[in-house]
Amino acid sequence: SFLLLHPPLPSSPAQLPSPFISLLPAMSVTIPASPFMQKLGYGTGVNVYLMKRSPRGLSRSPWAVKKINSKCNRGPQNIYQQRLKEEAKILKNLQHPNIVGKLQMKVSEPPSGSGGPEPRGVMLLSASQYLHNDKKLLHGDIKSSNVVIKGDFEAIKICDVGVSLPLDENMTVSNPEACYIGTEPWKPKEALEDDGIITDKADIFPFGLTLWEMMTLSVPHFNLGDNSDNEDESFDEDCFDEEAYYAALGTRPALNMDELDQSYQHMIDLFSVCTSEDPTTRPSAAAIVETLEASLPQE
Repeated sequence: SFLLLHPPLPSSPAQLPSPFISLLPAMSVTIPASPFMQKLGYGTGVNVYLMKRSPRGLSRSPWAVKKINSKCNRGPQNIYQQRLKEEAKILKNLQHPNIVGKLQMKVSEPPSGSGGPEPRGVMLLSASQYLHNDKKLLHGDIKSSNVVIKGDFEAIKICDVGVSLPLDENMTVSNPEACYIGTEPWKPKEALEDDGIITDKADIFPFGLTLWEMMTLSVPHFNLGDNSDNEDESFDEDCFDEEAYYAALGTRPALNMDELDQSYQHMIDLFSVCTSEDPTTRPSAAAIVETLEASLPQE
C-alpha cells in the first residue's frame, strides 16, 4: 500500500492535504510524527516512512508514507508537492499486481518456476506493458531503487510514478510541455538529446540497465576506470572520471563475462537488446513479456 503526503503535516486528519485524501476511502486516519516511524528510504526531495497499523495484536497491512523533506527550500517544495499531486491522481487509476498502488493489499504470486531472472522479468515487464498499453503512460524513472520486493521474491512491484508521462496512440510523448525527468545514469540516449523523441522505448533502456544492476551489483557508468579490488572502499570523488561518465551516459555498459556463467545467457541477451542506443531497435514491453512467458516451464 502506498500513501502520499507533503508537509506541513496537519494535527487533524480532517485537514490532510488533498493528495492524501484522494488516496483514502472515507475514514479518519492519524499519521504519527516522522520520528515515530521507521524510515524506509528516500528520493529526490522526499522521504518514505513505514506506518505500522497493527495495534493490540490486530493484523493490518502497513502503509508507506511519502513526505516531502522538511529541509527543502520553498521553491523545490512546490515542485515536489505538484509531483505528489500528480502521482496521487495517477495511482487512483492504476490497478496492477506488480505496481505499488493506492491502499492496495493484493499480492502477486510469482509464475511457476520463478527461481531465475526470467519470471521476475515477466513481473516487471508486465507492469510496464500495463502502463504503456492499457494506461498509455511512460513510467519515466525505471531503476532498481524503484522496484520493491517482498521476502524471497514473493511479490515484485514497480513504484514511484510521480514523473510518468502520457503516451499518445503512437506510443510517443507528444505533449510539448511534457519533460522527461528520469535519473541520469539510467537515461536513454534520446532523453539526453535536445531534440530526442521520447517513446515507450525510453522505459525499456533503463529496464535493461536494471538487469545490468542485478548482474553487477553496481550503478551504471559509475565504476568507469575503477580498477580497485577492494569492495569496501568508499567512493573517491577525486578519482571519479567525470568526462568518461558523461560520455558513457545513454550507452550500454560493459559486462565482465568471466563473472557470469551460462545460466545468465538469456538475461545477458535481454539486457543487450534492451540497451540498444537506437530506440527503434529496442523491443516493446509487450513483445518481451510474450517472449519470456513462452520460455517459462509449463505446468
